[in-house]
Amino acid sequence: MREFEDLCPDAPGWTVDWDAVAAAFPWIRRLEGVPQDAVHHAEGDVAVHTRMAVEVLSALPEWRSRTREDRVRLFAAVLLHDAAKPYCTRTDPGTGRITAHGHSRRGDLLARRLLWELGAPAAWREHVAALVRHHQVPFWGLERPRDDLRRIAYRASLLASNEDLAVLATADILGRVCADADEVLENIALYREFCAEERCLTGPRPFPSDHARFTFFRTPGRDPDYAAYDDTRATVTVLSGLPAVGKDHWIAEHRPGVPVVSLDALRTELGVAPTDNQGPVIAAAQEAARRHLRAGEPFVWNATNISRDLRRQCTGLIADYRGRVQIVALEAPPEQLRARNAGRREPVPAAAVERMLRRWEAPDPTEGHEVRWLDTSL
Repeated sequence: MREFEDLCPDAPGWTVDWDAVAAAFPWIRRLEGVPQDAVHHAEGDVAVHTRMAVEVLSALPEWRSRTREDRVRLFAAVLLHDAAKPYCTRTDPGTGRITAHGHSRRGDLLARRLLWELGAPAAWREHVAALVRHHQVPFWGLERPRDDLRRIAYRASLLASNEDLAVLATADILGRVCADADEVLENIALYREFCAEERCLTGPRPFPSDHARFTFFRTPGRDPDYAAYDDTRATVTVLSGLPAVGKDHWIAEHRPGVPVVSLDALRTELGVAPTDNQGPVIAAAQEAARRHLRAGEPFVWNATNISRDLRRQCTGLIADYRGRVQIVALEAPPEQLRARNAGRREPVPAAAVERMLRRWEAPDPTEGHEVRWLDTSL
């Protein structure tokens, strides 16, 4: 965090010290020499583009007029917006065309990892990661079906800010050499208008209730202003967190006496190692969950659930049985997490933790009736 604050351009000169930026952040140095499509990036490699985008950002009146906190956060987002390109850039052997498909989604994962290791607060980190994930949306968003674009824009507003997204997109397009810059700037302006009409430009998109929000993101074609009747019967707490983050301790302290569906306990019961096929464990967990849901009983679903797809398996089942979904995301600083894991009777292998970190997606407000991020650090 201090690195971004110290390096962020400020009045009166608004100067970008690029040498200091490159020295501070290894991922910036990895951008050097990574090629780009000459049609849309005639300025050169990814490092050159990122530097140009930061310099454009520092000159934008709409950025300079922000609070210091907002400026630092947008500065971080611009630095990170193409950080995953070294892992996604490919050259087609037939046409010679250079592409970087998937760099926005992978950039989201990478930004979360990097900012977590730098000690960024969860909400600040997720704001930046969401901007990285959606940074191209203002370029092409209006080409999508209206229902799809609504979901994207609403999600961005719940995690970050569509106005921030438009500022990032402006710095991105002006920080490159391409023939269609004027057309893209017009698209960004239209995206701003769309978000203003949808009441999600400068703040979170409002919904009639938590249940209406959750139902909207689960149901294609849903009217976002429809006050869905809340027919939920019992609250199910779905935990999410890396190994050794303290899930069992949290349950003992905050859900004493509540039934627990635990994948670790089921592995022990079934004699399945963490490296074995997890199909039988997941099937047993789902059947145990169904028993509680049929009875309308609250319970805790205790698993790492570090990706959106894994959580969807839980939340979808809960919602199908009219359960109320509460997601609790537990986090701890890297050094504490590693120390706790090392102190366990059976530590999770470092390679396995690393694989989880590469796929780690923090829960967001679209995934449940209630989503909480909690710090379990000492």
